[in-house]
Amino acid sequence: MVWQQVYDPLGNMFISTLLAAVPVVVMLVCLGFLHIKAHIAAGLGLLAAVVVAVFAYGMPVGMAGTAAVYGGFTGLLPIGWIVLNIIFLQQLAEQNGSFKVLQDSLSGITEDRRLQLLLIAFCFGAFFEGAAGFGTPVAVTAGILIGLGFSPLAASGLSLIANTAPVAFGALGTPVITLAKVHGYDLMEVTAMIGRQLPFFSLLVPFWLIWAFAGRKAMWEIWPAILVTGLSFAIPQYLVSNFIGPELVDIIAAIVSMVSLVLFLKVWQPKRTWTSPSLKGHEADGGAPPRPVTIIAHSRAELVRAWTPWLILTVFVFIWGLPPVKAFLNGIWAPKFEMGGLHNLVEKMPPVVVKPTKEGAVYVLGLLSATGTGILLSAIVGALVMKYRPGEIIATFFRTLMLVRTSLMTIVLMLALGTLTRYSGTDTTLGLAFANSGVLYPFFGTLMGWIGVAMTGSDTASNVLFGGMQKVAAEQLGLSANLMGAANSSGGVMGKMIDAQSIVVASTATRWFNHEGDILRYVFFHSIALACLVGVLVTLQAYVWPFTLMVVH
Repeated sequence: MVWQQVYDPLGNMFISTLLAAVPVVVMLVCLGFLHIKAHIAAGLGLLAAVVVAVFAYGMPVGMAGTAAVYGGFTGLLPIGWIVLNIIFLQQLAEQNGSFKVLQDSLSGITEDRRLQLLLIAFCFGAFFEGAAGFGTPVAVTAGILIGLGFSPLAASGLSLIANTAPVAFGALGTPVITLAKVHGYDLMEVTAMIGRQLPFFSLLVPFWLIWAFAGRKAMWEIWPAILVTGLSFAIPQYLVSNFIGPELVDIIAAIVSMVSLVLFLKVWQPKRTWTSPSLKGHEADGGAPPRPVTIIAHSRAELVRAWTPWLILTVFVFIWGLPPVKAFLNGIWAPKFEMGGLHNLVEKMPPVVVKPTKEGAVYVLGLLSATGTGILLSAIVGALVMKYRPGEIIATFFRTLMLVRTSLMTIVLMLALGTLTRYSGTDTTLGLAFANSGVLYPFFGTLMGWIGVAMTGSDTASNVLFGGMQKVAAEQLGLSANLMGAANSSGGVMGKMIDAQSIVVASTATRWFNHEGDILRYVFFHSIALACLVGVLVTLQAYVWPFTLMVVH
C-alpha cells in the first residue's frame, strides 16, 4: 500500500516545522550541550525521528523501521568503510615510523603551522574531495594534522572548515551531476552557475581558516601565501566549471593551488614562525603549548618510503573515483536489494515535485566499487612496501576495527536518522518553511541547501532532496532555476562541517573520541556564518546589478 507524504500534518505550518525539527534538535542538543556520547545522542535522535514520523506524520511503523535500516546500511557502506580503511592505513604508517618521516618532510617545506594548514587541510584536502568525497578528505587531513602535532580540536575543526569550497564538485562532480540528472537541470549551465558562486568562497575560506586558527593579526602576517592559495584555487575552479565541466574541477584546482603554494614558499616565508599547535584561545583543547619545531633531515630513500603509501592512496582513490572504473567493478559484482515494505511505497507530493512521485529504496552492495575498497587495497599495497608481513597486516586491521567500532555505530545511527527524515517527509517540511519566504527566497533557499547537507551529510543527497523544490519555487518567483539549483549546492557545502557523520569522521581520525560535542560547538558558528554569506551573494545575484550579469538563465 502506497503511503503519501504529508508536509503539514498539524494544519499549521509553523507548528509542523517545529515538530519536524525535533529529531535533529534532540541529537544536536545531546551532542553539543549535554555532552552525551555521540552514539547515544544519535540513538536518541533516531528514536525521536521514529516517534515524529509514526505519530505525527502517520508513517507506518514497519515502513519507518525499514527506512532506518536502509540508512544504517548506507552508513556502513560507503561511509564507515572509508573511515575504517583510512584509519587502517594511518595505523600502519604510524607503527613503522614512516608517518613521523612524512611529518618531518612537511615541516621541511615550512615550519609555520599556518602554512602547513593551508597546504594540508585546504589544498591536499581539496584533492581528496575532488577524487573521492564522502568523508575521505577530513579523514586524511585530520589524521595528518594530528600526526604533525596539531591539537585534536584544531586538527578536527580546521579540517572541517577547509573541506567546504570543494564539496559541490566532490567525487568527480557527483553532487552537480546528480542534481542535473534527477531534476532536469542543464548540466553545463548549473555547473557554470556554481562556478560563479563558489570561487568567491574559495578565495575567502583560506583567510577564514587561518583566522579561525591563529587570529586576525596572525592571519595578516601570512596574507600573501593565503592569497596565492585562494586565487590559484578559485581561478581554475571558475575556468574548469564554466568551460570544461564538473568532473575535474576540484582535482585541477587543488593541484594548481598546491603547486603554486609550494613554489611561492620557496621564495617567501613569514617574518614570524607560528609554532603553536592549538587554536588561539583554546590551549586546553588537548594540544601542547607553543614550542619550537625541530626538523630532522632524512635521506631521499626514507622520504620516498614515507610518502609512497600516501601516493599509492592518491592513485587508488583517483582510479576508484572514475565512472568507467566504478561501472566496470559494479558489472563484476554489485548485488541490489529492494527494501521490502519501503521501495516505491512512499510517494512525494506537490509542491516538492510537479506530480506525485514514488521514492525508490534499493540498496546496492557495491563493495568492489566503493571508495573504501580502493583505500583498503592501497593500504595493503602500502603495507607491503613498508615491509609488513601478511600476519601483521591482518592483526593491524582487526586492531583498527576495534579502535573505530563505536564511531562506526555512530555513523550507522546518524545515517539511519537522516534517511528516516527523508522518507517520512520531515526534512521536506523544513525545506518548505524556507520556500515560503517570498522576496527573501534567494537567501533562505540557500540555507535550505545548508540544512539539507547538515541533516544528510551529503551535498549530493541535499541536491536530490531539495533540487526539485528549488526549481519549482524559482519559476514561481520569476527567478533563474539555475541560480537556485546552484545555490542549493553552494549553500550546502557550508553545512558539511556540522553534519554529524563528518564530525564523527574527524573525531575518529584524530582519536579524540567522545569529544564530538566540542567539535560541533567550535565549527557551528563558522558554518552558519559562511552559509549566510553564500545566501547574501545569491541574493545579490538575483536582484542587484552587476551581480545579476553572472546568472546563467
